[in-house]
Amino acid sequence: MGGALLAGWRDQGAAKHDIVVVDPNPSADRTDLTRYDDPNAVPAEFHPDVVLLAVKPQVILHIVPGYRHYAAQGAVILSIAAGCTLASLTMALGEPSAIVRAMPNMPAAVRRGITVLAANANVTTAQRECCAGLLAAVGEVAWLADESLMDAVTALSGSGPAYIFLLVEAMAAAGEALGLPSGLAQHLARTTVVGAGELLRQAPQSATELRAQVTSPNGTTAAALQILGATPGLADLVRRSVAAAAHRSRQLAEAGVQAVCCTATKDVDGVAPGT
Repeated sequence: MGGALLAGWRDQGAAKHDIVVVDPNPSADRTDLTRYDDPNAVPAEFHPDVVLLAVKPQVILHIVPGYRHYAAQGAVILSIAAGCTLASLTMALGEPSAIVRAMPNMPAAVRRGITVLAANANVTTAQRECCAGLLAAVGEVAWLADESLMDAVTALSGSGPAYIFLLVEAMAAAGEALGLPSGLAQHLARTTVVGAGELLRQAPQSATELRAQVTSPNGTTAAALQILGATPGLADLVRRSVAAAAHRSRQLAEAGVQAVCCTATKDVDGVAPGT
């Protein structure tokens, strides 16, 4: 996701001297950027306006202490780690850090993503606009006033692309079961979902209205939807799946807070944070 954001910024004309990448395993597409293996190697005279934390939630709280000095200097910390709350990041970075939590999704790679953001009270209006502008480079942006809803966002739009990919797999498999060649079945399923998505993006009608338009009474689509709407049907299956993802997001958040508390305790005992 960090790579997708970098590509979006570069496409919008961001100057390479305005971007510093900290990455021990650089990608080939970042070789023209200033890069360091460790945040401690970044020159002291570099004072960023925004620090983007684009790492897995399992490791973010071990990495955050390396950026505390930027938060202290007034940079806004923008995190895209799933399940890592504003509270846990504040505990790791210290007060009064300006922190924005964001949840982008995979279509950001093709500039069709959507990112939902939540900010703590220390974030200024200018910093909010800056973070929103950075993430708008890869798609749409929306804000949450209540951060507790971020688990639902993660479950719906963050994990959502995987649900669509699974649907394509299932449609292709169903086509093969009816005798279609594998390649054709996969192409039909994939192209149908892509086309339906583009229609949904452009059409003024709601998804419910579009579904009604393609469903003739007693026709083939109606026969399929009768199965999908049975009990338990697709709607119930999706509801339970999204709820499971939201539950896991809450578990990650709780684990993150525990990890920060543990780190803080060790720091009091004389062990460096993040050890």
